[in-house]
Amino acid sequence: MNKNSKISNSGTRILLLGSTGMLGHTLRPFLDFHGYTVITHGRSNHAQHQVDITDLAEANKLLDTVKPDVVINLVGLTNVDFCETEKNKAYLTNIKAVENISAWIKNTKVSSHLIQISTDQVYDGRDLHAEDHVTLTNYYAFSKYAGELAAASVSSTIIRTNFFGLSHCEKRESLTDWLYDSLSKDKEIKVFDDIFFNPVSMDTLASIIERVVQKKPKGIFNVGSALGMSKADFAFSFADELNLSTARMLRTSSDQVTFLKTYRPKDMRMDCKRIESELGIKLPVLHDEIKRVACEYNK
Repeated sequence: MNKNSKISNSGTRILLLGSTGMLGHTLRPFLDFHGYTVITHGRSNHAQHQVDITDLAEANKLLDTVKPDVVINLVGLTNVDFCETEKNKAYLTNIKAVENISAWIKNTKVSSHLIQISTDQVYDGRDLHAEDHVTLTNYYAFSKYAGELAAASVSSTIIRTNFFGLSHCEKRESLTDWLYDSLSKDKEIKVFDDIFFNPVSMDTLASIIERVVQKKPKGIFNVGSALGMSKADFAFSFADELNLSTARMLRTSSDQVTFLKTYRPKDMRMDCKRIESELGIKLPVLHDEIKRVACEYNK
């Protein structure tokens, strides 16, 4: 690590909301490594603060105490079926919490920038989706989009993304965790050949977020891999990298299963030219990301 870069970053105070979740477990050590002063928030006692940010008074007290230069909001209710049936809980977590953060930023004398993590589920339909090509098809997508609107009222970077990788969070399982566990135990699973996406690894996403902390670009940005694929192709590619048997992995349509109670978008592949241009980067190809993540399971 470059010592000079650590010194230059050490004055930046980051409040990491949802630090004990799946992405937080990857992002926090990455930010620590780069020398930022990271103050953590989460549900577990592993975080420095455990307050309810859906409560305006508690959120204000936390933010007044920390006085962050940057707020990274990883908090989100992401279970699509649960959001559909428990709309008020989805509202509180995905909308109200962001409204509270934004209200504090508007009213404080601290110059604070919000990085809001959103979702690729705000897209549906054919072709790569640019940031203005929004189609809301379920309440989860609606709630995350409404949260984006709240974030956009202040200095903010909104990142629409989908991520995967080895989870270090005991209570959260990633897509690749589920695939690895199921295939290792020879379970029969169904994978969808009619749902397309272009997720990134958690390591890549952490790197992008760190660049955003440095540059603070304002607006909405897609962050995904190049050359997306169906979830079925993703599953088979991941299994091939680990030499796991695919004999009990069945390709199917999402319309043919009964365990999905709520409609999911069929094509969430994102056009990521805007973030690449803004940060001067080239996002990796999805198959390369799969290879990279597969190595984590081989250790």
